[in-house]
Amino acid sequence: MSILVNKDTKVLVQGLTGKTGTFHTEQALAYYGTKMVGGVHPKKGGETWGSVESGAQLPIFASVAEGKEKTGANASVIYVPPAGAAAAIIEAIEAEIPLIVCITEGIPVMDMVHVKAKLDKSSSRLIGPNCPGVLTPQECKIGIMPGNIFKKGSVGVVSRSGTLTYEAVFQTTNEGLGQTTAVGIGGDPVKGTEFIDVLEMFLADEETESIIMIGEIGGSAEEDAAQFILDEAKRGRRKPMAGFIAGRTAPPGRTMGHAGAVISGGKGGAESKIEAFERAGIKVSPSPARLGTTLVEAIKG
Repeated sequence: MSILVNKDTKVLVQGLTGKTGTFHTEQALAYYGTKMVGGVHPKKGGETWGSVESGAQLPIFASVAEGKEKTGANASVIYVPPAGAAAAIIEAIEAEIPLIVCITEGIPVMDMVHVKAKLDKSSSRLIGPNCPGVLTPQECKIGIMPGNIFKKGSVGVVSRSGTLTYEAVFQTTNEGLGQTTAVGIGGDPVKGTEFIDVLEMFLADEETESIIMIGEIGGSAEEDAAQFILDEAKRGRRKPMAGFIAGRTAPPGRTMGHAGAVISGGKGGAESKIEAFERAGIKVSPSPARLGTTLVEAIKG
């Protein structure tokens, strides 16, 4: 089993006709035939997008609602530039797309506050923005993760950092463990899905036997997730976990990397997050290069 996406997921592409959308749609089509069913562009409805690389052709619809109606799409991926990305997310929400994945980086925070208000009143789930997406090995690739490093297996990966998501995937592949699903939730301060949401899914998934969680400085999402894991363990629900916190050497008050990775008011520092992980029984890797071996140690107990 997997979470969020599988071989039956049907994906619309918002921003298909741009350079980024075209490149990553071709990559998705090449990844075990991910079901990319069409694109959306308000001025190009009725046209057809063609992939030189794969020879595939996809219809372009004038709206997300039209695309959903005509294709049965149950997911959308957004490659729209920052100025229009929030509107694209809201269009997908209003079309009642169950899963929306926004890759776009640099969306203004106030735009995302408006999106979040709409999202909280809907039945849609948003992954991102500013994230690498979601991938279930040998089934479905939504976003920009490199499919060649994945292997079908038993580890659930959830991360705020795109690059470190790939590191965790690569290492668990090399350890022979493989992955059930990898989810990059993004590093912006206002986003659709948090660690706890994904951890709940992994704990409930029978095929996910262990979990890697990668956090960053800034905010309290990692401490909240650690408390959730601790509470679930007290109820008898626990899986071996390894973790890592990026930004340990960042000076207070300095934004490092993601917009959400800033320490302020004495909160959000690496040490407090690491302590929270350890209290929850999450084995903390001393470096990204040891995520795989650290998880193996956690599994062996």
